[in-house]
Amino acid sequence: MRVLQLFIVTGGSFAFIVGTIINWRALALIATVPCLILLLGVCFVPESPRWLAKVGRDKEFEVALQTLRGNNADISDEMTEIQEYIATLNSLPKASILDLFHSRNIRAVIIGVGLMVFQQFAGINGVQFYASETFESAGVSSKIGTIAYACLQVPITLVGALLMDKTGRRVLVMVSAAGMFVGCMLAGTSFSLKGQGLLLDWVPIIAVSGVLIYVAFFSIGMGAGPWVIMSEIFPIDIKGVGGSLVVLVNWSGAWIVSYTYNFLMRWSSPGTYFLYSVVCLLTILFVAKIVPETKGKTLEEIQASLNPDRRQSI
Repeated sequence: MRVLQLFIVTGGSFAFIVGTIINWRALALIATVPCLILLLGVCFVPESPRWLAKVGRDKEFEVALQTLRGNNADISDEMTEIQEYIATLNSLPKASILDLFHSRNIRAVIIGVGLMVFQQFAGINGVQFYASETFESAGVSSKIGTIAYACLQVPITLVGALLMDKTGRRVLVMVSAAGMFVGCMLAGTSFSLKGQGLLLDWVPIIAVSGVLIYVAFFSIGMGAGPWVIMSEIFPIDIKGVGGSLVVLVNWSGAWIVSYTYNFLMRWSSPGTYFLYSVVCLLTILFVAKIVPETKGKTLEEIQASLNPDRRQSI
């Protein structure tokens, strides 16, 4: 997930920078090139070894795994591990959406869903998608602001990926949310000063600083952190159903925030960022009170921390 997040922000940063040079129609055409490459590349990608093992196509499973690992790689241990995992998975009852609300699973669901709600409703997609308009409304050149935004994202996301296993998921997400709070407060203050006609020479600097601090700290932890934690907290039998619910919540939140950002900015520019800052504070409280540290822990240990009064059957 950390590498995925890095590549997502790399692509986004590329689009931001190129978008300052060409119009949106040309940018949309350029964006079709990776899609075509991906479409062609899929033809050469072997089927998932785990899926082949799950459906009993053992010979194809071995060939696919060998192709992925290289002709000279020893895959015997990995084959055994995958087959044992599939056997364990098949021995478990098929999970349904109702199983998510079982007492032994509910805390994991609350954590997964809660992290995605806070990730999105802290405003990242609104800030990101309308960055140029935000800079313009603060009196900053949209090109300069957008390029600074794009250049900052990639190295900071790389730092976050490296820190995830050093500091732990929980601490990094809280530090990230705290930094986002500071960024939101600075951006909101800049718009408030502009509305009152105060310190007008400082307004653009404060606005750009606030947005860049917000983006930098989001990239450090809140971008990838919730996804990493989500992938580690669900028991095997509900991992598929739980993960699907969390993804649905995440993208629904992304749509809501993207759709409402302009309406909120028209209602009150400082109010919008102060509202997002409140969500950042709630994120810190949520993580501090409910989310366990998952770094270096087995699934059994994580489940024990989620349900200390109940022995878990994984």
